[in-house]
Order: sequence, then C-alpha cells, then structure tokens
Amino acid sequence: MSTPTQHFPVVAITGKPDDPSIAETVQGLVDLLRSHQREVILDEQSTGQLGLQGLATMERQALGRAADLVISVGGDGTLLSTARSLIKHDIAILGVNRGRLGFLVDVSPARLAPELEAVLAGHYVRDDRTLLLAESINTDGVHSQAMALNDVVLHRWNTSRMIDFRTYVNGELLNDHRSDGLIISTPTGSTAYAMASGGPITHPGVDAMVLVPVCPHTLSNRPLVIPGNSVVEIELNEGNTRHIRVSCDSQDDLALTDNGRIRIRKFPQQAHLIHPASHGYFEILRAKLRWGDTNLR
Repeated sequence: MSTPTQHFPVVAITGKPDDPSIAETVQGLVDLLRSHQREVILDEQSTGQLGLQGLATMERQALGRAADLVISVGGDGTLLSTARSLIKHDIAILGVNRGRLGFLVDVSPARLAPELEAVLAGHYVRDDRTLLLAESINTDGVHSQAMALNDVVLHRWNTSRMIDFRTYVNGELLNDHRSDGLIISTPTGSTAYAMASGGPITHPGVDAMVLVPVCPHTLSNRPLVIPGNSVVEIELNEGNTRHIRVSCDSQDDLALTDNGRIRIRKFPQQAHLIHPASHGYFEILRAKLRWGDTNLR
C-alpha cells in the first residue's frame, strides 16, 4: 500500500442498480463534488436511473475512459461489480457504504464530507487488489470466461448429492474431490465465503490463492494456500455439468460443457481501491468481523 498525492478532476458515481434508497447519498455526493469544482458523471446503468437532474450520464465503459475516480455507492457487492467492469481502465475506486457489512466500502454516509474532502486533497491510501480469471475450456478452446475480485466458486446445483471433480495445480494432481464444491479465493475474498467455510484470513498484501473445500466428504481435505501465480485446473466428471455451477463473485456464472475443464489464474491487471488515510486493515478486521474479540455477547 502507498499514500500518493493526486487530484481527481472528473469523478464518476456508480451504485446498486434499482435501489432508490441511495438517491439521497448520491445527491449529497454530487453537491459536495460540485462545491469542490469537480466534474460529475453518473453511471447510465445505476445512478443514472435515479432521476437526478442536470447531470451527465455515460455507459460503464465510456465512464471508465472519462473519469479519474469512481465512487461506488452501495455494499461490497456493488463495489465488486464496479471493479470487475472497470478493471481494464486502471481507475481508482472509492466505496461509500449503503449496504450491510461493508468490508470493502469503508466510507460511511455520516463521515462522507470530511473523508471525501481529504481524498480530493490527495490524502488517502491506495490499495491494489488481485483478481482471478476463470475460464471454461473445451476441445475448441475457451468457451466462456469471467473475472472475480473475491472468489471463484464451483458448487453443486439442483441436486442434494455431493459432486465429484479433480483438481490440478500447475499441471500437478492435487486431489480427487467429493464435496459440495470448492472455493478458489483471492486474499480479498478470504474474509467472505472462504472464511465462512473454514479458510484462513489472508492479508491482501500476500500474493496467494486460497483453496477451500465446501463440506468435503473426507475430513483430511483441508484448506490450502498456494502461490498467487499458480494455475488451477478442475476436471469435471462426465455428466456432472448439469449439477454444477461455477460462479465468480456470486454474480457471473461460467457456461460449462461436457468433458470440459475449468482454469483459474491470476488476472494480469489489479483493481485500485482507495481508502481514507486513517484506513487500517487490522482495524477493519476488528470493527467489521470482531476478529479477536474475547467479549462476544
């Protein structure tokens, strides 16, 4: 992490789609940004639907080319979607929490004015986060692909039975699995589904992937941390695909084919999150997850 000094003359605002409850926060953002002589653009897919007057709107990719900073208003899911869709534009993203836990979106509406003013003055922490690229591959090559900032999850679908699959890491056999699924997580995602399934919390500065079995049939099939530049491949048993889904950040699904395989590797570009200058990772763990709290009631 580093603390650069930079100004953001053009600021775009994305938000949770079809959620009118964010309108007041977005309007407050617009007023604050304009008072600091920033040009404001709304995302055509989300905040552009709120009916706010006198503001330019752009579709997501045009917005990524035009803006210097994107402010995501909503919860962690909104920020995940924003980061994935804008990853190729190398743009800074700040999260304003209008969701529930808000592990990644750490600016509260109550602190919006002082913390945003500090960011606009160049006082912030930059936090680069790794993404994963998941690809569905068959004999014709890559059939479908999607990115994940949190995790790629192979899970059972429309069945109560466990699923069978085989995993390789860098071409070497890891295991034959019988379980409800497998989570391949980034350090960012290690505090999400992976943690709930018994995986380790992994600091975002660690270059790693975390493999976490979901309800494995064998108790010795435990979570595993591997180097971040590893290539994970998953072979699905023939006929299994109708009972399996592969989801990226619980938002995008891969299209699977019989006799195909799934390949997961590090995406070459990173997401650039920014936080208030007071941001501390371990403070977030304590405040949001009550990590290490011995006084739980």
